[in-house]
Amino acid sequence: MLFDDLEKQLEERKENHLYRSRKVIESPQTVEPVVDGKKVLSFCSNDYLGLANHPDVVKSFKRAADSYGVGSGSAHLVSGHSAEHHQLEQELAEFIGTERVLLFSTGYMANLGVVSALCDRHSKIYEDKLNHASLLDAALLSRAKRVRYLHNDIEQLSSRLEMSSNENKLIVTDGVFSMDGDLAPLNDIARLASEYSAALMVDDAHGIGVLGTKGKGIIEHLGIDIKKVPILVGTLGKAFGTAGAFVAGSEALIETLIQKSRSYIFTTAMPAAVAAATRTSLQLVENENWRREKLQSLISQFRKGAAELGLTLMDSNTAIQPVVIGSSGDTVVLSEKLLARNILISAIRPPTVPEGTSRLRITFSATHTEEHVDELLTVLDEIR
Repeated sequence: MLFDDLEKQLEERKENHLYRSRKVIESPQTVEPVVDGKKVLSFCSNDYLGLANHPDVVKSFKRAADSYGVGSGSAHLVSGHSAEHHQLEQELAEFIGTERVLLFSTGYMANLGVVSALCDRHSKIYEDKLNHASLLDAALLSRAKRVRYLHNDIEQLSSRLEMSSNENKLIVTDGVFSMDGDLAPLNDIARLASEYSAALMVDDAHGIGVLGTKGKGIIEHLGIDIKKVPILVGTLGKAFGTAGAFVAGSEALIETLIQKSRSYIFTTAMPAAVAAATRTSLQLVENENWRREKLQSLISQFRKGAAELGLTLMDSNTAIQPVVIGSSGDTVVLSEKLLARNILISAIRPPTVPEGTSRLRITFSATHTEEHVDELLTVLDEIR
């Protein structure tokens, strides 16, 4: 029966150092949260710009909660689409530079909704092997034929596109890869999409708000015309500090998703107060470039200090700075030693990353200080 082997499987996960446990946060989301009753210095949040507890964002949320209540009551297509949602979609479309934007409750649901609405068993989907789990699951749900290529391997992607006679082709890639922190070679991918008449979808969850002078993500950072990326997905729970996600694209794309995307049609809309808070964080993302500058300064400080200590880092200049350890057991031990020194960094293990590449996924926020980075480097040097 289904439940007979569950306890045995859980024990096996513990023995293989793959068991996951939740930590209880007892404070706002800051770089110094209270975790399980203890104040720690956190280097594992995706709150890259430090907006999750920004007073103006919090005020907007409270004001909207007073006006709209807490719940949306229904899906967007029934009675859940508020004026705050509508305004946020329009403002995000103007920010990105596309005709329309559609809000989703999570990034996972956005990816599932887009791919399953546009592709079926007659389609072919080309995916980077290190794409986020939501993109991999989206392709499975669509029943399309999946073709995976080695991480950022443009030559392999090109050869596999060349072998295909399928008319309905979709290339799907992360913009910033969430566990490695490196960027997709998007100029080359966009060129191949054009050459082989394939559509292109980019999930820029970890780039939106962080990359580019105005925070428009990898598109702005690499100087790519938005028209070359007809499907752009961004999340709001990372650099924007709130929750939810959006898909940006043409009028035809957004209307198609409204009609066909099951994860949009059959899901209660995010609370209007979250949309209102995000409208405020969008203004901060656009206008406070110092946050991105500060973040880059901290990243440079860390990478320079890590090199001086002989720590091996991955090829990343983003807020994601992984230190690959190798075995799951060793990574867990190091994470626990860090926590004993009041530094919170999660141990990332399979299946999140490939076997043998378990790591400490270090992330930075604009609200970290230079002293915080020095403390992290000192402790890493002492415990390794």
